[in-house]
Amino acid sequence: MSQLNGKSALVTGGGTGIGEAITIDLGKAGVEVTICGRREAPLENTVSKIKAEGGKARYVVADMADPESIEKLAKNILAHGGVDILINNAGFSSKVRSARFIGADEWRAVMDVNTMGPAMLTRHLLDSMIEKGSGDVVMISSMAAINPSVVAGAAYSSAKVAAKAYMNVLQQEVKKFGIRCLTVCPAEVDTPILEGRALPPGDAERATMIQPEDISAVVLMALSLPHRATVSEIAITTTAQRDMREDIKAALTKETPDG
Repeated sequence: MSQLNGKSALVTGGGTGIGEAITIDLGKAGVEVTICGRREAPLENTVSKIKAEGGKARYVVADMADPESIEKLAKNILAHGGVDILINNAGFSSKVRSARFIGADEWRAVMDVNTMGPAMLTRHLLDSMIEKGSGDVVMISSMAAINPSVVAGAAYSSAKVAAKAYMNVLQQEVKKFGIRCLTVCPAEVDTPILEGRALPPGDAERATMIQPEDISAVVLMALSLPHRATVSEIAITTTAQRDMREDIKAALTKETPDG
């Protein structure tokens, strides 16, 4: 039987991509999962997949860029007993990647979803974990946190560096309470977020990329370790390096996929 069986989890951005893959695998492991996101249809679809295999899951519509929505989500979670595992997965990238051309509104939006949202949600749920004397906080960051790039974008790279730094500080504060902190830094993953790039990759490029289920496998491996062991950071790169010259050229302009 899975060591995760009987635990509870919250996965942000659980309707698509990495969040969906983690949610499904947690459900298979016997974890009771709550997922959140802005769009109801993908959340409902993911929950249906888990329930179809006999798992337990529910969803809550929430906006990780809105502090009031985050607080409302946290109250909902706490009313159900809190969670053992928090997966801060929801992410957002700017359409304009260049540091020369990105505007304040796009910059703020990227920072809010990738840094403010996870930090505030974690803060709201921490006391419940501390009271239990155990818990796991996982941040799905990016290789851009380790190697910022124009392809990832100035705002997204900055946000992911900040998210990684936040997790380092959090771990220093809460490990004495039995709470483990894991930051996952994947390279290119074949998810819907890639459609926002100045040059969205095609099928040939996506075929060599990391898949969402690969990230999920790593997360569940770390979560399944005995609680005495903590995996604090994992960097995942693609095996086959692809030519990024055209991607870089496209990202250096102020153009967006919409023209």
